[in-house]
Amino acid sequence: MPRPNRAAPGGFPFHVLNRAVGRRTLFASAADYEAFVETVAEALRTRPMRICGYCVMPNHWHMVLWPEHDGDLSAFVQHFTNLHVKRWKLAHHEVGHGHLYQGRFKSFPIQTDDSFHTVVRYVERNPLRANLVARAEAWPWSSLGQASPTEPIPLAGWPVPAPAERLREERIEWVNQPQTEGELARLQSCASRGQPFGEQGWVTRIAAELNLATTLRSRGRPRAEQTKAQSG
Repeated sequence: MPRPNRAAPGGFPFHVLNRAVGRRTLFASAADYEAFVETVAEALRTRPMRICGYCVMPNHWHMVLWPEHDGDLSAFVQHFTNLHVKRWKLAHHEVGHGHLYQGRFKSFPIQTDDSFHTVVRYVERNPLRANLVARAEAWPWSSLGQASPTEPIPLAGWPVPAPAERLREERIEWVNQPQTEGELARLQSCASRGQPFGEQGWVTRIAAELNLATTLRSRGRPRAEQTKAQSG
């Protein structure tokens, strides 16, 4: 599904992720999932944000967000996660029992070309990849599976041309196709390290602009240190 490469007015879209502390189960029932998406929808009324895609999983959630201004991303995510923590703890009788999330959310910027579609596909494939459903669109707590573009979470337009409604079935089939091991590994690395996702030249430039150069470095000891350790 090739898409033209163009700038995203209002800033870059971002993949955003957070997990429960110790990977504990956050969402054990339909009521848990519904409470989360209702909290996100409520937060949108006071902290505007363009939500291009999302998926809520048993112990974590993913979102593809497209902020308009600097600071909007953190303000929105912190607002709805704080609300969610308070309400979840109250509903589960765990007020005062420590952290719910493993820490601050993780995020990475996305190039506005076909890379954007790849990330949305990765997000919406989560329940299929985890063998929770036979088809990605069967998971109701995702942008692909929700009943309409406006309920329960109002979905925004995309920074790249979205498939026309008549091509929705084609997009659904594309989301359901397996991703390559290499593509999946790269996406998971970006999610873990905060590395920009896109073509290599764009990644290098944006990492420098956003002070993310350290996310491009290889993990582990520097080679000189490794050589010294092996020889000593």
